[in-house]
Amino acid sequence: MNVAGVALQALLQEYGKPEVGMEIAIRKNIHPGSGIGSSAASAAGAVAGANMLLNDHFSSDALIRFAMEGERLACGTPHADNVAPAILGGFTLVRSYQPLDVIALHTPADLWVTVIHPQIEVRTADAREILKQQVMLKDAIRQWGNVGALVAGLYREDYDLIARALEDVIVEPIRSILIPAFHDLKLRCREAGALGGGISGSGPSVFMLSKGEANARTVAAMMESIYAPLGVDYHIHVSRISSTGVKAIKAHQHAVL
Repeated sequence: MNVAGVALQALLQEYGKPEVGMEIAIRKNIHPGSGIGSSAASAAGAVAGANMLLNDHFSSDALIRFAMEGERLACGTPHADNVAPAILGGFTLVRSYQPLDVIALHTPADLWVTVIHPQIEVRTADAREILKQQVMLKDAIRQWGNVGALVAGLYREDYDLIARALEDVIVEPIRSILIPAFHDLKLRCREAGALGGGISGSGPSVFMLSKGEANARTVAAMMESIYAPLGVDYHIHVSRISSTGVKAIKAHQHAVL
């Protein structure tokens, strides 16, 4: 069973009507191991679609909880890092897992993202294995400060503060060794106008945030100039940060009973 099936199974089990069943067809353009939420997209889409067929029986928090079971299958840990923003849209903060407490944050109107996805696979489980099991207190303090500053920057729509807060001193120094030309990419994209960025998920994708579409597309051109000579296939995506979350683009009222 794949992540969508596991997530849907969790939803139907809590729904509590054994006679209700559903069939899932998955069609997406996110490759597994991309670091841009392939497993989360499947899990979130499955539970959100099922909930629409059930007349919105479950809350968004419940859908996040069900979708997390798909992430458990994908990487061994039922985390909400990707399924929460997929379901709610925009930026989300996972304050707690016990109990689950996910907070939707403000999304600045002119914030854009540019993502480069090198066509190499970095499995989430493998990327977790190389992380340190202990973190120095000074690094934790610095990281907490950046998280707080990022939240403040989002609400104030302070793009300079967002730029200063886009620093990862715990995970990025280790995982970046798995990504070709990472440090050159990050430095030159900032020179091209990006606010900053980092590793998307567990990699190998790298994201850069920018103020405005023009800057985001300039950053995309810079990414291409860096990766074209490397001999590594890649895809580049440019998008405004969506604040709507998962939505139905074509609904079919079909259930197997």
